[in-house]
Amino acid sequence: IARSLECAGGHGIIVPAKGGAAINADAVKASAGALMRIDTCKVPNLRVAAYYLQQSGFKLIAATEKTDNLIYDVDMTGPCAIIMGSEGKGISQIMLDLADEKAAIPMAGEITSLNVSVASSILMYEAVRQRITK
Repeated sequence: IARSLECAGGHGIIVPAKGGAAINADAVKASAGALMRIDTCKVPNLRVAAYYLQQSGFKLIAATEKTDNLIYDVDMTGPCAIIMGSEGKGISQIMLDLADEKAAIPMAGEITSLNVSVASSILMYEAVRQRITK
């Protein structure tokens, strides 16, 4: 996710202090050094971080299959933060309720989910596409 974010021109990652991915030497290596180039913040409460982002002018976009809006229907041309859930549980209901918009990745196959890294990249690059074609 960090490598894709850096390549897409993103600015930072917010992860929960408990239960989130470890940010260590192995993570830096796996990110091809991207974690050294983007801001990373571990927070005790994701909800508080989400409120702060909204108050700072960011649109919160939840990547979820629980919507009829496709990623192409959501305006990502302005400042936005993409909310991703865990691969097992998805996005919590609290965070879904906080989101300004919900966006689904269109799926044509029989498997109805992607891993979080791939899904994150798809949303990031939809934001890039929208910004370069605007």
